[in-house]
Amino acid sequence: MKKVIAGMDLHSNNVVIGVMDMDGKRLASRKVPCDLKEVVKCLAPFKKRLDTVAVESTYNWYWLVDGLQALGYPVVLANPAGMTQYGGIKHADDTNDAFFLAELLRLKILPTGHIYDPRLRPVRDLLRRRLLVVHQRTALMLSFKSLYTRTTGQEMTLNELKAMEIKEAQALYEHPANQLIAGMQIKQVEQLTESIGKIEKTVLASARELPYYPKLATLPGVGKILGMTITMEVGQINRFAAPGNFASYSRRSPRFIRWQIAPAYSTRNGLGIGSLQPTNTRMPEAKGIVNCKNRPLYSLNEAMIFCMRS
Repeated sequence: MKKVIAGMDLHSNNVVIGVMDMDGKRLASRKVPCDLKEVVKCLAPFKKRLDTVAVESTYNWYWLVDGLQALGYPVVLANPAGMTQYGGIKHADDTNDAFFLAELLRLKILPTGHIYDPRLRPVRDLLRRRLLVVHQRTALMLSFKSLYTRTTGQEMTLNELKAMEIKEAQALYEHPANQLIAGMQIKQVEQLTESIGKIEKTVLASARELPYYPKLATLPGVGKILGMTITMEVGQINRFAAPGNFASYSRRSPRFIRWQIAPAYSTRNGLGIGSLQPTNTRMPEAKGIVNCKNRPLYSLNEAMIFCMRS
């Protein structure tokens, strides 16, 4: 039975599907609404022969990739940032884009992205929302401080602001408009602080269930928030072939912070946190670190990967 492959050009309200065989012959194409039933209906005649489905990684790919995987379809996530079409192409439309994905897949040169675990993805997205809420709270606090300085000529510390009640804030001003602004901003800051706490509690509960979060928390400089962020953003650490891949993903050079690792351990047989030691003795040591001599130098990226893999 001759295998076929499919490419899907995903948009906000429709999906263009192109199916071709392994010789590059176009077999079928169709434009359907963003409805999983319609997509499956289009793929149904080819399901037994379907080798792989390439879905374009747009902002709204979750429903399509998760739905197809749940139904047993082999799916890869195409990375648009890594694809460049032939510049001299004379005819381009959504159908050609779908077949372009299929063609790259057929030639085994399709750049792909990681499909994050759908069970943890909502928690990761929730943690990302925390950053937005923190930015909103910071903007409000800076606005409050600015109003206070403009009106009184005095400075106010963030600790004083955070401890202030609504009535206290209103009592700082004589004009009713300023009183209203101050009261509203303090109330909003309190609400945002409460929301941040709820987000952190929910994310931490999920992070603690993952085996490598407690080990990450023992690394110097990795606190609760950074540990949760690394845990949720990285997901499965095994998707990185080497520390250099992780450093590239993190947009960080592996050379800045160096660690010493016992030579008895390597990337092949795994390494636990108990065998790591920072080369900078002024940094606090992680819990459970064992002192050994004559260790080769490795980067912090390797230390993090070993912690999460062990």
